[in-house]
This record gives sequence, C-alpha cells and structure tokens, in this order.
Amino acid sequence: MPQKSLLSFFSNKVSERLSDDTSSSPVTKTKRRRVVMDSDDSQEKAPGNSADHVIDDIVIGCNEELSNRNNTPNNVSKTEVEESAEISTRMFMSARSQGSHTTQISDKSSSIKKSEESLSSETSSQKSVSDLKVSNEFPLPSLCKSENESIGTHASIDNFDPSKDPFDPLQDACWGLSEPVPYIAFAKTLDCIEKTSSRLKMIGVLSNLFRCVGINSPKDLAMCINMSINRLGPSYEGLELGIGESLLIKALSLTTGASIDRIKSELNRLGDLGAVAEAVRSRQQTMFKPKSLTLRQVFGRLKEIALLTGNAAQTKKVKLIQTLLVACRECEAKYLIRCLQGKLRIGLAEQSVLAALGQAVAMTSFHSIQAVLADGQPLSVDLLDTSRKPIGGPDAWKRHCDEVIGRVKQAYAQCPNYEKIVESLLEDGPDNVHKRCCISPGIPLRPMLAHPTHGVTEVLKRFDQADFTCEFKYDGERAQIHLLADSTVRVYSRNQENNTSKYPDIVNSLVANVLKGAKLTAEACKLLDSIGESTPLIEGTPVTTFILDSEAVAWDRVAEQILPFQVLSTRKRKDVQEGDVKVCVCVYAFDLLYLNGIPLTEQPLRQRRELLRLVFPTIPGQFMFANSLDSSDTEEIIKFMDESIKGNCEGLMVKTLDHDATYEIAKRSRNWLKLKKDYLEGVGDTLDLVVIGGFHGSGKRTGRYGGFLLACYNPDDEEYQTICKVIRFCGLTLIRPNTF
Repeated sequence: MPQKSLLSFFSNKVSERLSDDTSSSPVTKTKRRRVVMDSDDSQEKAPGNSADHVIDDIVIGCNEELSNRNNTPNNVSKTEVEESAEISTRMFMSARSQGSHTTQISDKSSSIKKSEESLSSETSSQKSVSDLKVSNEFPLPSLCKSENESIGTHASIDNFDPSKDPFDPLQDACWGLSEPVPYIAFAKTLDCIEKTSSRLKMIGVLSNLFRCVGINSPKDLAMCINMSINRLGPSYEGLELGIGESLLIKALSLTTGASIDRIKSELNRLGDLGAVAEAVRSRQQTMFKPKSLTLRQVFGRLKEIALLTGNAAQTKKVKLIQTLLVACRECEAKYLIRCLQGKLRIGLAEQSVLAALGQAVAMTSFHSIQAVLADGQPLSVDLLDTSRKPIGGPDAWKRHCDEVIGRVKQAYAQCPNYEKIVESLLEDGPDNVHKRCCISPGIPLRPMLAHPTHGVTEVLKRFDQADFTCEFKYDGERAQIHLLADSTVRVYSRNQENNTSKYPDIVNSLVANVLKGAKLTAEACKLLDSIGESTPLIEGTPVTTFILDSEAVAWDRVAEQILPFQVLSTRKRKDVQEGDVKVCVCVYAFDLLYLNGIPLTEQPLRQRRELLRLVFPTIPGQFMFANSLDSSDTEEIIKFMDESIKGNCEGLMVKTLDHDATYEIAKRSRNWLKLKKDYLEGVGDTLDLVVIGGFHGSGKRTGRYGGFLLACYNPDDEEYQTICKVIRFCGLTLIRPNTF
C-alpha cells in the first residue's frame, strides 16, 4: 500500500465507522492529527525534504458524548468502538516496531494550537489532545488499555515480582479478582525460583504465587500446583505428553522460521532447549500482537496434547505446540518448552511445593476470604497476611505454619490428588485437611521405602532394643493392589502408575480365587476391635475393600520357582490380554494398609501382618505371603539370607514389629532396612571397561560431557562391545592409559 501506512488505513476505518453512526447528531466536532512516517522510501523519493514524510491524517470524528471518557457514541456500542480502536492501536504499535517504518507523531505546537482553536468550547476532547502532545501516544486512550497498564488496584505485569518482601497477594498480583491467571505470572515465578539456590526462598516465592491465585482465581489453584511440579494431574491417571526433543525442535522451527540445524547448534551451545526457544522467539517480530496466554489455556492445551492418539497424533501435537509458542512473550517460551520436555530444571522438588502450599494457606486464609468477598465486604490485612501481626509473636506463628505444612503433607501422603486437597482447603481451611483427604481405595499411596545397610552386624546394632522380622526381598516389581467398593481391582506401581492393564492375570486370579475365600475370621474381628473400631464386626463378613502392598515376580509354574527380574521386564507394559501372557507372575503380599473401610497405616507391623494372614487365603504360584523369620540370632539371619539368594531373591528386608512400626507413607525410613547381596562387604566384582563415546551435557553440565558410553573388549571377535551408558560417576575409577 504505497504512500499509506496500515495504521492510517485502519484509523480511517474507525473514523468512517464513527462518522456514519454519529451523522444524525446535530453537533459533530472533528479532530485532525498529522501522522508522519520516517522511512527509507520517503527519503529516496524526496531527498531534499525532511526525513518526515506525511502519509495521511488520522481523522477521528466524535460527538459531545464521545468526548466524555465514560460514555460511548450514539447508536455505537462501546464494545465495537473498543474493538476498532484496539485494532488500530495494535497496527500502530506493530508498524512502529518494524525496521522498514518507524512511526512518529508530529507534536509541533503550531499544529496543536490550530487544532485547539478550531474547537468551539473547552471539552474533554481538548484534554485528550493536550495529553497526546505530552505522551506521543495514539489518541484513543479512553477506548483501549495497554496490556501492562494497571487495572484497578493490582500491579502491572512488568512490575509483578513474587520474590518481593513483604508481598501483598491482592495489590502485588498482576491480575484482578475472578480473572484467569496470566501464564506470564507463572513463568516469572519459575524464573525467580531458578535464580535462587535457597530452598526457603523458593518456597516463599512459590507461596506468594499460590496466595495470589487462591484469592483472585481459586479455581486455577489446583492446576497451578500441578504445573509447578510439571504434571497434568495425579500420577495414577497416567497423563503423559509423549513429546520428544526432535518434535519440539520441529515445532520451534515452524513457529519462528529458524532452521532445525541452527536450533540444534544453539542447543549444543546453551544446553537448554527452553533457553533456545526464548532467544529465538525474542528475535521474532510479528505484525499483530497475539492475545496473552493464561495458565488455564496452557494447561488445557497440554492436556489436549496428552490425550491425542492415532496416526496423525504427532502432526496434531506440533500444531498445538505452535499455537502456544506463537503467543509466548518474554520468558514464557522458555518454561513452556521445559514443561513439554517434562523437565522444569529449576531445582523445585515436590516436597517444596507442598511446603509452599502449606505456607500459603497459613499466611492467607482462602476460605475466609472467599466468604468475605461473597458478602461484598472489604478484605482486612489479617486475612491477607497473618504473619504481619501474629498472635503470640513470630515464634508462635512459625510453629503454626509448620503445623499447617505438616497437615498438608499428611493429606497429600494419604490422598495424592491436588484437586481434592485444594477443594478441602478452600472450603474448610487447613485444620481438617488431613482428615478430609484420607486413605481411599482407588487412590494409590506412595510406598514406604527402606534404607540400605552393609551387614548383619549393622542390623543388630540398629535394632538392638526392638523386635524385628526378616523377609525375603523379592526381585520383582512393587504392586499396590486395591479392591474398590464396586469390586473393581486395580494394580499400581511404586510410582503410582496404573498397571492394571499390564497384569490382567493378577486381577483375574484375585477375583476368581483369593477374594472368594477372603473374609473376617473371629481372630481378625478381635484384632480389629482392639485397634478401636467402633462398628461391631461380624465373623464371616466378606472382604469388600482393601489395599495390599506386595511384590509381583516372574514365576516358573513348571519348576515352581521365582525367575529373575529380567524375565519379568519382557512383559508388555500396557493393554495386555491374558491369553497373550507368556511370563506368569506370582504376587507375594507383605503388608495390609486398608481393610473394609478401616485404615491400618497407624497400626504396628505385627498387627497388620497378622490381619493379612488371617483374612486372605494363599494360592500356590499365584498369591502367597512373603517368607519371613522373626529372630535376632546372627547365624539364623545369615542362613536365611543365603536361602533368599538361592531362591533368586535380592536379599532381606528387615523391619521393626512393634516399636516405631507404623507404615510411613512416602518415606524412606530407618525402621526398614534392606540387606542386599550387592551391599555386603566382599561381595561383588569390578569391571574393566573402555570409554568409546560421549554425550553432550545439558543443564549444569552444559559445555561438558554429560555421560559416557562404556564397552568391553571381546578378544574372540576382536571388537569392543558396548556394556552401558554411565551418567553418574559414583564408584567409577577413571584411569588414563599410558601413551607411547
């Protein structure tokens, strides 16, 4: 469009629109403003003239009502005017950012004076012209607001800083009440966390974001927490993005126009694809400024990507990633790519996220604030930040904060579902969250883990004053088996993944054989009564719900013995049909965590184990109990250890029976010790291997090798055969060979 800018074109459209709708008004006043373009084309065509070349007049017709900022023209909806003005403003800002044209607004006092003299009276329209003379902005400030302009009482996006201390979750937020969380706020929070190495500082920064979200956008709090740990939901739902690095590079190339080779080169240099995306995206100029991303939009798109299946799934994923990347600004692209990779790489562990959530609800009473807002009452400082004027002093508030964090962590250990936890916190506060979010079949618990030990002597020293038991440590896969109230059986891994479709033989075996004979015996009823169960228990009551902790191992039904783990690992991971199963499994149960609506995790192991053996029948080769020995005799333990190794087991698990014998969910406890043959002194051997390859490092290892490929020389074939890739170098002795 020669001699005319796109700005002038769209501005005239606004003018025509307003003129048509206000033609019936008896009094119409017109303002004119000269817009000049400083361009290379104008200098070539008129070298003798000034670099400022007049392109067109922006003519804005407005009647007396339009001159008032709070009103709109007759017969023209304010929404329509705002939309037209926003288009013009965006075109103006886009044209000004291009290298080929630099837009300036002539502010010669004489022109302004003539324009002002043409007006018959002093109106608010004259004030807008005067403001224009000072600000050099497009003369429609009343019709459109810049994205970074503060609306109401909250801060602007540019000024949002969650690391600020003290932090006001209402005034310092960059969005208003009932508005969706801007993704830039989430990205800036992650950026602040990445820049600090202090765990307490990380918790404080993330806590401030949670406080803002809990007040302004409580419906977004659960997804904000999930995004902080880079998840799309609970682990047992199995939502995975399934995006490789090559797919992200392709999407980034298509979005920015940068070649794949250039992106790979930058990746090798920076070691972080997120940093590459931020750098490449920041250099890209766009004609139209895209609409800002919200956390809800990003979370929804990521879920959509995770649910895509079929032949065209990869192509659809690339297109969805492009729609997100094209709308990114500042550091958004960096953390979007990292989210898609599944690695935020900011040093934020899940326990820190739980601590941040607990601190947020301790400082800011979400459930009380929502009640106050519903009544239309003003918010007090005490509700926004209880730490400012703590009752009992700072020490008392610190103890209160630690108690709240403990309740939140306990609630998550019992019910690892942030949506349920957030719902409880918003409705009832933190006092009863650990009671409302309790153990329930169908929601897997993170298992209790054991500490390694190096010999029987160390075990006896650790459990000198306590009774303990030794169990075979089976070489298989942890299986947490749930029976739901609707008779559904589910199997979960130690990482809370739903493995039900992987083990249809376990499910069918339990339903067909074990559950038929599972019932409360007289001894089991007495034991449950001693625990304190108030409901009368009847002998012979069938088992309706339970949670078992067990190990699934490969089983040879002909030889009736356990097979190595390598055999079990050959089974298909998903959607297995029982008729296609070639590797049979046997379940070795060793703990009972829940029975007929009664949680048992707070009971000692001796009672839990007794209930397990009283209630459930064994099926040889399908469902059996872990082989155990209750003894403190050194020779007996060593003999039992040898038996476990001969039976294709890894070693022994040593557990306290009565003292400190509760089931500690999601903890690696010293009340459980594992005695593996690999840990024993004098057992094992060394390997002499050769480094034949290296891998580029990323993150902290950028610019160095992040791993090595090791091989062993085969003299028969006269070649090096690869053994493994080594990432962690603990236990390795690197020797530089002599050169001649």
